[in-house]
Amino acid sequence: MLEILDLHVSYGRVRALHGVSLNVTEGAIVAVLGPNGAGKSTLLRTISGLLRSRSGEIRFQSRPIHKLSPTEIVRLGISHVPEGRGLISDFTVLENLKLATYIRRDRNRLANDFERLYALFPVIRERQKQLAGTLSGGEQQMLAIARALLTRPRLLLIDEMSLGLAPLVIVRLFDILRTINGDGTTILLVEQNARLALQVASHAYVLENGRVVIEGRAKDLRHDPRIEASYLGISRAGDPDESVS
Repeated sequence: MLEILDLHVSYGRVRALHGVSLNVTEGAIVAVLGPNGAGKSTLLRTISGLLRSRSGEIRFQSRPIHKLSPTEIVRLGISHVPEGRGLISDFTVLENLKLATYIRRDRNRLANDFERLYALFPVIRERQKQLAGTLSGGEQQMLAIARALLTRPRLLLIDEMSLGLAPLVIVRLFDILRTINGDGTTILLVEQNARLALQVASHAYVLENGRVVIEGRAKDLRHDPRIEASYLGISRAGDPDESVS
């Protein structure tokens, strides 16, 4: 579904991505892991058209998209939930949701889509008239995901979904991701919580310093010593460090 070939991205003279290549199979959840500054958010922003690559290619459904505008990319079926959620804090929950519908041509299906979202996120229905900025962190993340789903994406990009959230909220959000994926949406997930990301993903990539340094099936990487030591907090002796998520 998504193919990234030898992607190079820079901020001015600073190289952020160095020849990154990866694939996302239709129907899968693919995780991208790595330390802060590894280039994970840059990767998603480049896929969604918010950044331009210096070289390389991005193909979606076999079509090159790396020269398209963000709006054109959304229309093709890619929606991006950014780090920080990107909500308008002084708009209501409903107003934030409606922002996502401006590209929709099938207006007759919106009512049904809203009902599906409210079933998936009951708190969003309850908070429709509340200002987005007054929601809890978990509620804001649910709103950001719900807004992205209103574009009816084939591929959902999610950047650091669990950042700053309570453990129970994080578990709930990962359960929701499974449901979204089960309903047919492919997901590319940038995530700091490697343990949960590798539980829901079928495949994973690890970025360091803008390069892919590890890739493979998620179930294999859960037991890879390099992943255990760096991201799961498990020593070579097999003792978990519960302070690391």
